Amino acid sequence: MRTPAIVGLILASLLLCFSVAADAAINLSSTRVVLAAPAKEGSLQLQNSSQEEFMLQAWVEENAAGEVPFAVTPSLERLRSGEKKTLRILYYGEGLPTDKESVFWLNVQEVPQKTKVENVLQIAVRQRLKLFYRPAGLPGRAEDAARELKWRLSGKGLEVYNPSHFHVSFGSVVVRKGSETYSAAIDMVAPGSTFAAELPGLVEDVRSGDLKVEFQVIGGFGGMAKYDSTISG
Repeated sequence: MRTPAIVGLILASLLLCFSVAADAAINLSSTRVVLAAPAKEGSLQLQNSSQEEFMLQAWVEENAAGEVPFAVTPSLERLRSGEKKTLRILYYGEGLPTDKESVFWLNVQEVPQKTKVENVLQIAVRQRLKLFYRPAGLPGRAEDAARELKWRLSGKGLEVYNPSHFHVSFGSVVVRKGSETYSAAIDMVAPGSTFAAELPGLVEDVRSGDLKVEFQVIGGFGGMAKYDSTISG
């Protein structure tokens, strides 16, 4: 038997001896955080729902411009079984646009304590959720932004334009043509921006009048709301 084959068998055998626990033990009170000015602070409730003790790490990622105008406290904390904590997100008070919403990623990572049991592979599980900073005095309302979206066909794809000052996050986007449906992979569209997605299987000569778009939007508290709209050519 060749050496690579022997090594492969050994690795496979070792992997079978390990148990992997990758489910999140720390429950979060929300799937997103909205920090609305003039408030300078937002919060997120955490609870360790497992029987084990974990070390909690939390931080905000840089945006495309390399900015992180937030501090998270506690950024490193021990969380015992069943214990609850409040994560505070503090805004420095400057550096972000005042005419539109901004978005960042908040990370919550749980690091398990060293186990006394042998042959157990431990994994640090990280949860990522969107952190929105909403300036004061923006025109319109965030909950109305989904109704203002403009949809159009672009070749064999779908474009959505967001004329509002707020981000719109999607749970699903489906284009319907009679009994046929086509899914579009659109996660979020930023204020004043256009996002384009492919529609696999859609024929090139289809007319926009034959189509409508049905979509679900994720609200500020993580709930889903259903909408539908016409599609222009």
